[in-house]
Parts: sequence; structure tokens; C-alpha cells
Amino acid sequence: MSAQEVRALKPTEVIMALGQVPGWCLSGDGENVAIEKSFAFAEHTHALLFVNSVGWLSEKLNHHPELVLTYRRCVVRWNTHDVRGLSRLDFEAATQTDALLPA
Repeated sequence: MSAQEVRALKPTEVIMALGQVPGWCLSGDGENVAIEKSFAFAEHTHALLFVNSVGWLSEKLNHHPELVLTYRRCVVRWNTHDVRGLSRLDFEAATQTDALLPA
């Protein structure tokens, strides 16, 4: 997705896109609106491996999330600072984040 194609989604587009990424929810509001999901792991090392995988993904997409890592949990939060809201890139990143783990 080129920089020209990145735009803030309208509220109805956000709701429709949110329906395509199970387990993700809206977080924040205004310019700080994001989509986020909490991932639980059996071991801390699994959570660390996941964080590294999300880091690799974010470099590939040139789109970087907020990550909160605790003992066996990681919260991933995507938003698009450039558009001060949510873009299609956030939902694509969410889909690819989910694909990092077995179904």
C-alpha cells in the first residue's frame, strides 16, 4: 500500500473492517483511536518470540504497533499516526498479526 493510498477510514468503514478481524476491538478515541488485541501464551519465552515476530512484520509493512509485553501476555495496538486514526493498513496488519500464530 503506497503512502498515497493511506487515508483515515470513515466510522462505517472501521465497523465493517473490525468485523473481518475477530478478537480485535477499538481502543482510545479521536486521534488516538486504535485496534487492539491481547494474546496469551503458555510461557514467557513464547510471548517474547511473538513480540519478535510482530517486530519483523512491522518492519516488512513499514507500520509499527504499540506492544505491551507482560509475563505471558502481549497486547498489540495498531493505528495510523499519519492519518490521525485508522487506515486499511491497520486492519491488514491485524490480519497478518493473527497469521503469526497457529489457528
